[in-house]
Amino acid sequence: MKFNILTFGCKVNSYESEYMKEQLIKQGYVYEDDYKSSDIVIVNTCSVTNTADNKCKKMIRNVRRDNSEALLMVCGCTAENHREELNDLDIDILIGNKEKSKVIELISDYRCSKEKYIKFYNDRRLPFEDMKVDEFNDKTRAYVKIQDGCNNYCAYCIIPYVRGSIRSKGFTEAVEEIKELVSKGHKEIVFTGINTGAYGRENGEYDLTDLIKEISKIKDLDRIRVSSIEITEINDKFIEEMKNNKKLCGHLHVSLQSGSERILQVMNRKYTKQEYLNKINKLREARPNINLTTDVIVGFPTETEEEFLECVDYCKLVGFSKIHVFPYSKREGTKAASMDGHLPTNIKKDRARRLIEIDEILQLNYNNLFVGKDVNVLVEEIVDGKSVGHAENFLKVEINKVLETNRCYDVRIFKADIDKVEGELK
Repeated sequence: MKFNILTFGCKVNSYESEYMKEQLIKQGYVYEDDYKSSDIVIVNTCSVTNTADNKCKKMIRNVRRDNSEALLMVCGCTAENHREELNDLDIDILIGNKEKSKVIELISDYRCSKEKYIKFYNDRRLPFEDMKVDEFNDKTRAYVKIQDGCNNYCAYCIIPYVRGSIRSKGFTEAVEEIKELVSKGHKEIVFTGINTGAYGRENGEYDLTDLIKEISKIKDLDRIRVSSIEITEINDKFIEEMKNNKKLCGHLHVSLQSGSERILQVMNRKYTKQEYLNKINKLREARPNINLTTDVIVGFPTETEEEFLECVDYCKLVGFSKIHVFPYSKREGTKAASMDGHLPTNIKKDRARRLIEIDEILQLNYNNLFVGKDVNVLVEEIVDGKSVGHAENFLKVEINKVLETNRCYDVRIFKADIDKVEGELK
């Protein structure tokens, strides 16, 4: 039988979809790129914004319309957040974020019984649902889910409600999975999680830095990348590791969300602007020219024009290399949804546009730092006769020559654009 998986949202979802794909292939199912001609379709959903929810629900309807005979399985955050609504969409298997690891059992049981399966867990204190991916198709970057859940309860965010409390992959299990991925040829490991920096916090026996230190001993592993981390999870131990461990990539995505002191408090973000800046400065002392990217929400309820400009000035002061800008999206069930002072859409869009203009200047400023300098590039793909890959600081590099993928090359940068740089072999 042929199957297709449609994945929305974060790298955690991508990892979980990769796991489900591997398990199905091991059982003799055949992956099909087109959901319309598949016998089984899995939609792994995302609920981070209203737009994400709507995209997922639209896709579910499209699948059922275009392939009425397929076994349709829906899982993930939209399923958790809109379980009653999805119950009316003719879905055969409907689960949340737990039981994705049981994909084979769920599909086999349905094929035998033809009975609709719906299962959700309301207890936040769930154990870590362990999954293990053997290898990724591109053979370069490999993702490893080491953490799930979030305890932060930011006022705008639905994720703690649909992912549960923090929980972590076992230390030994994580190390063994990474060793096997490296043995299959992967040169770079990317840690993923809902709140990655909280790895190990619930048991206190180990933390993210301990895991980084341990896997750095793996001989053929060239790079270790942390996909994102909260500023509150960056401590002196981690900064020291960033300073001394050259396998640890010089790129961190550290969400800011607002550069207004008052709005940070209203959002329930657990730091001040000065605390954030102090740690950013320490990171730059430890790793000069580190690539620091962030998220910012504009148009949060009650945000004034003056507070928006305060945010703009703060982003310039920090000097991010990229800002992912989001107009505030109301999420029912969150604290912010019931606040007074929601702003009109046109104001949110205008503020987003203005901050994106600043972001483009910051991106170009950062990329220009590397013109005339040498970087080490892991080539990932060939596009239009050019080799494309990333430096250890996640600088996207184009090389005007066809090179072997999954190999690192020393490259001298001669041109910078907003979203990439161009270089030539030394």
